[in-house]
Amino acid sequence: MKNKFLLSVILPSIFSIGVIQAAPKSVPRPKLVVGVVVDQMRWDYLYRYYDRYTSGGFKRLLGDGFSCEQTYINYLPSYTAPGHTCVYTGSVPSVHGIASNDWIDQRTGKSVYCTDDKTVQPVGGSWKAGQMSPANLYTSTVSDELRLGTNFAGKTVGVAIKDRGAILPAGHTANAAYWFDDSTGNFISSTYYMQQLPDWVQAFNQSGKAKELMNKQWDLLYDKATYTMSTADENAYEGRYKGENGVSFPHNVAGQTTRSFDLLRKLPWGNALTLSFAEQALEGYGLGQDAVTDMLCVSLSSTDYIGHQFGINAMEVEDTYLRLDQELADFLAFLDKKVGKGNYLLMLTADHGGAHNPTYMNDKRLPAGYWFNQEKKTALDAYLKQQTGKQGLIRDIEYYYVHLNDSAIVAAGLEVAKVRQLAQTFLLQQPEVQYAIDMTAVDNAALPEVLKKMLLNGYNRERSGAVHLILKPGYYEAYAKTGTTHGSWNPYDTHIPLLWYGWKVPHGSMVRKTDMTDIAPTIAAMLHIQVPNGCIGVPIPELVMQ
Repeated sequence: MKNKFLLSVILPSIFSIGVIQAAPKSVPRPKLVVGVVVDQMRWDYLYRYYDRYTSGGFKRLLGDGFSCEQTYINYLPSYTAPGHTCVYTGSVPSVHGIASNDWIDQRTGKSVYCTDDKTVQPVGGSWKAGQMSPANLYTSTVSDELRLGTNFAGKTVGVAIKDRGAILPAGHTANAAYWFDDSTGNFISSTYYMQQLPDWVQAFNQSGKAKELMNKQWDLLYDKATYTMSTADENAYEGRYKGENGVSFPHNVAGQTTRSFDLLRKLPWGNALTLSFAEQALEGYGLGQDAVTDMLCVSLSSTDYIGHQFGINAMEVEDTYLRLDQELADFLAFLDKKVGKGNYLLMLTADHGGAHNPTYMNDKRLPAGYWFNQEKKTALDAYLKQQTGKQGLIRDIEYYYVHLNDSAIVAAGLEVAKVRQLAQTFLLQQPEVQYAIDMTAVDNAALPEVLKKMLLNGYNRERSGAVHLILKPGYYEAYAKTGTTHGSWNPYDTHIPLLWYGWKVPHGSMVRKTDMTDIAPTIAAMLHIQVPNGCIGVPIPELVMQ
């Protein structure tokens, strides 16, 4: 009798607090997941130009969505290919294998581009641009897991100017990935995905949209005097377009397509073209039009090219983001119309940030400088010859790694460990270098734990070098003294935006630290699918506990 009384009290209480609930009739999911990666978008661009953004673009995402304000890359080096891969795998180069944009295979000594695949053929484009696939990626992506989790009923499509920006996010099982061929001005693919371009892609290419955009002069959206967050228009920090005598607006680049469309990458029109093609892809594949969740992976590449060309303080960069804001507003309106407001989940982030130009920093009395790889490689070669009497002991210095020539070292009768130590000694004598880390002994290195973790996360034994360079803050690997680049651990390169919008996304923001590796498992948790098979991240509770 006593037990019956307790049950009569406890059971209603359990039901009232929601511990036991009726199971939903079906797994709740959005019709479409849209991933947007803005190449080289620093986190602070959200606020640097905030007052000039429209209500429908970045402000809509910030105001009606959720912002993870302290999201960081948690591996090294910070480049495009590993960044896109990390976003969609929740993994790091040590596991997923995409060590950088390209790397030296430590077994063969050959240079490998991240999406190169000589076993496939181009579809709709040139051999140079078209022999691409995700074959070099070791792990699954969240887009792969969605395909697996829906028994391949859900569709995935990747779109970008850069091949790596389309291919790596879309994963191994994508229905399609499309990227831009400079030689033709067309979006192309490879036989990894298809045997011929769909009719809608051919129609898009034949419309001449790329050529039409290339014939536009680039002038500022607004009066030049209103660009108060940028440096003066003509200055020594910015790189010039080929054929121009200065770096000032307007940029008279119209018609420069006699040999190649590569300049389109370095103009804001590249983003407009990508989003236009993405909209066509949504319609062409019927994404978000049925009960099974699809995924559209979009990377906006022109922001990166323009940043490299002009640096992060240029009017060109400000104007590009003001234009992108308007283009995002149009894209969101398109999604509202085609998929339905509240029916899609959108995530926007970046693959990496960018540094201030060192000359600009010096002019503002801040420490910064350049590191030129080939110059330093020549000096290191000479030092090793002086110490050992042998030449050709290193293959290269690139992406902050020194790659030893192990076979040449052994053939010379030397110990690899000794040459590695000599390389470290030389590097630590260079005024630009803060740390030179033997990647076989990271645990013993005298550097902050957070940097050790980033080094270990980024090191892939088959594809990374023997010694990792960490330059002093403000210094970077450079190919010119104009513009900018990225690749370091510093916040200007690794602090990225992370915005969530749409389906079941709460309104708000948080400043608790999150990692780039947390993006994919958050999407997986929201969709109730398995995380990618190399994932080391964790779901963001504020987004999944709804």
